[in-house]
Amino acid sequence: MTTTLENVDIPTKRRRSVSARQNLMGWLFVGPFGIVFIALLIVPIFYALYLSLFQKSMIGGTRFVLFGNYAKAFTDPSFLDGVWFVIRFSLVLIPLQMAVSLAIALILDIVITRYARFSRLMIFMPYAIPTVIGALMWGFLYSDNFGPLAEIFEAFGQQAPDFLSSSLIFYGLLNIVTWQWAGYYMIIIYAALQGIDPTLYEAARIDGASQWQIVLRIKIPLLTPALLLILVFALIGTLQFFNEPQILQQLAAGAIPNDFTPNMYAYQQAFSLANYNYGATISFALGAVVFVCVYIFLFATRKRGSFTS
Repeated sequence: MTTTLENVDIPTKRRRSVSARQNLMGWLFVGPFGIVFIALLIVPIFYALYLSLFQKSMIGGTRFVLFGNYAKAFTDPSFLDGVWFVIRFSLVLIPLQMAVSLAIALILDIVITRYARFSRLMIFMPYAIPTVIGALMWGFLYSDNFGPLAEIFEAFGQQAPDFLSSSLIFYGLLNIVTWQWAGYYMIIIYAALQGIDPTLYEAARIDGASQWQIVLRIKIPLLTPALLLILVFALIGTLQFFNEPQILQQLAAGAIPNDFTPNMYAYQQAFSLANYNYGATISFALGAVVFVCVYIFLFATRKRGSFTS
């Protein structure tokens, strides 16, 4: 039996045709998302970058200043104070969130009752509540005029702490953000716990390990990739802090200025003062700060865990 060139070419052409058809189908599926992604994310980012390179004034009009706005931003006390605040807030908030979510996930993993699923749902519930509703609810609870906290303290002849005052607003926001996000992080950690091989626990028990030793020596080390992932999420989210202070600003008179966080400062510049060029610059400068912070964190923890392991 002899094989001619025509017999070899036909399967090759067929494979190419099938491959081209599969590629076309792939592009058809990805295409709509790609168009939306480019139109709603890529184009606005490049437009904001373009705006940040110009400066607009009433006398001189619009002029190209290249990085002049960035030089101004990194010497602007309002921007630098806002960055310092979100960094301080991150240093307190992230360990607190991690400790709360890890403790709850470990308890739910150990204590298996018929209420465990209901408990997970209730703990996750704050994350499902819109940020606006959650912040307004806590603003009501904190209020020293009509809030239940003030009434409870008043019943004991005491004055309730004013979490909307300048001295306590840090802790008031800390409580709100922890309440809203701890359940979400708990679900991530709990899912990672379910992926651990149970035979490891059985082997440890046979060797005489206590529950506390299993948690410290097996569970927490194996949770390192999930914990690092949560840390990166929390770090990026906290540095971009905006919703809660912006909503509580009207209730906390004087405690939350317009430059409380970098995002609030960018919002004020763009939408209150119509200074779109400098608002875009603040946004990109904050993006640079977030990038540097996340890079430093990943570099410092590169030997302790991996997102891919």
